[in-house]
Amino acid sequence: MSKFTKFLLFTVALLNAAGAAAMDEKAFDNAFRALPNEPASERLQALQDLRYRWLMESFPARATYQGYPGVNDRWTDASEAGIQRRQEQTRRMLAAVRHIHSEQLSADQQLDYQLLYQDLLNEVKGFQFPEHLLPINHMSGIQRSVPGVLNAMPRRTADDYEIILTRLEKLPTLVQQTQALMREGLKQKITPPQITLRDLPAQIRALMPEDPQQSPLLSAFSEMPQSIPASRQRRLRERAYALYNKALVPAWRNLAEFVEREYIPSARVNTAFTSLPDGLRWYAYKVRTSTTTALSPEEIHRIGLNEVRRIRAEMEKIIKKTGFEGDFREFTEFLRTDPQFFYTDKEALIRGYRDIAKRIDGELPKLFGMLPRLPYGVKPIPAYAEKVQTTAYYQPGSPEAGRAGIFFANTYKLDSRPKWEMEALTVHEAVPGHHLQIALAQEQKDIHPLRRTQFYTAFVEGWGLYSESLGHDLGLYQDPYSKFGALTYDMWRAVRLVVDTGMHQLGWSREEAIEYFMENSAKPLHDVTVEIDRYLVWPGQALAYKLGQLKIRELRTKAEKTLGDKFDIRAFHDQLLSAGALPLNVLETRMNAWIQAQNTASTSAPAASAPAVTG
Repeated sequence: MSKFTKFLLFTVALLNAAGAAAMDEKAFDNAFRALPNEPASERLQALQDLRYRWLMESFPARATYQGYPGVNDRWTDASEAGIQRRQEQTRRMLAAVRHIHSEQLSADQQLDYQLLYQDLLNEVKGFQFPEHLLPINHMSGIQRSVPGVLNAMPRRTADDYEIILTRLEKLPTLVQQTQALMREGLKQKITPPQITLRDLPAQIRALMPEDPQQSPLLSAFSEMPQSIPASRQRRLRERAYALYNKALVPAWRNLAEFVEREYIPSARVNTAFTSLPDGLRWYAYKVRTSTTTALSPEEIHRIGLNEVRRIRAEMEKIIKKTGFEGDFREFTEFLRTDPQFFYTDKEALIRGYRDIAKRIDGELPKLFGMLPRLPYGVKPIPAYAEKVQTTAYYQPGSPEAGRAGIFFANTYKLDSRPKWEMEALTVHEAVPGHHLQIALAQEQKDIHPLRRTQFYTAFVEGWGLYSESLGHDLGLYQDPYSKFGALTYDMWRAVRLVVDTGMHQLGWSREEAIEYFMENSAKPLHDVTVEIDRYLVWPGQALAYKLGQLKIRELRTKAEKTLGDKFDIRAFHDQLLSAGALPLNVLETRMNAWIQAQNTASTSAPAASAPAVTG
């Protein structure tokens, strides 16, 4: 999530820079030439349709998660020619949007236009930076994303399995193209930090155990629908296992050996992203696009320091209330180590999360008028990814594909998974956090599919962090340790503002960042190390959480002060979520207009007459 899941959506975006087939160039040219010039509304609609189709057919991994039909048998083309073709097509779409007479559009269409133009413009600006030469790291890349994509594919019929096999047949090309990008990255001295790649070979090798039945790549073939005749099931499995041994294992083994022998030894030792060619401008671009603000890294660093001081003061108050005799460091060490705070059984941990989720579900109508129809489940993070994965993440479902959302919780190293963090995690990853927001967006049939599936990290993750504060209204955080846990998670996101900008802009070392994190948080060292290494390979991404939360909280405070007794928390939340994910600058304009409209309506409404009294 991690997002998008923050983890899954982010890694799918990276996967979309690699693979073996894309939207047919001729089809794009024909559709582009057929765009109407007038009226403006029809041109906008046609461009949205083209953009959505282009995204789905150019990036089949994304299409699989969305339930978009017809492209599940392929991957994205990551050849140099494919990358250049997509960049040129994006530039053409941006030019076409610029020729729309936006003043002729309605208010709703103005929003569609603004989002389409802003997204395309940001993408084109990003083409100056060779992001495609960083296709893989320990947090994301084909070794992480491919199993998830394969597992998300439909598997109801024998034809579905034929499509899976076709996609598997094309997988070696995906691996080879990814490796070619990594080689070019080495030539240009563009790699992730060497220290973060230590577990990458093991991640790749985890996909190719000796027994094909144990490979995450072939999990679809372990249990097949009874509607498929046994003889057909046997033939499908035999083809999958033969393909695995003859083509998949050699391709992945070659990649693992390349990573061990060439990539890691030659990867950069300097951990700052700004040490890359043109790194200062590249990092500034990442900060702007992740946060959807104009804030500089230095400004964000100062915001982080202020938030750390504020939250630390709240944490100190709770320590005093518990009667604990010791300082902050001793209290956090107590929370990290005392056996009372940890499960000793993985299944018990998952049951604990499911219990919290069920308790939250019944309280949601207090805060929301609109609730999603799509359900969600709670599952453990797969074993092949759990060691380097963060504490939890959300994988969006798909109404079109008939797939529920999933809150994945990490059961690796149970002595680093304290109970006091579980309530805050659940409200963030499941409800009212990611599942509620993303599922509602998916179900908004009055907005274009392009917007229903859009993922702005600052909004999505800002909403997730803001949702953690709603735990108080949902009956959570009843004991001081859970309250401290909620503050710990708020502190976690505040610390991100300091250490991300510190490492990439202000010269902090990895060790200094870990120490600062440990001094201001109760999170275990394992989690802190995983987090710091995440910021090293996903620079700027983690800044979006706290900045998004602060903007939503600012808007709520403004609505409460402006509307007074007329403020309705359910109406506020419904309005905030009704348009899907939005950049923070667009969200602010939209919510300010709503607040003004609500205030005008409340002040201009005639006073209610007294009820009649009879009898």
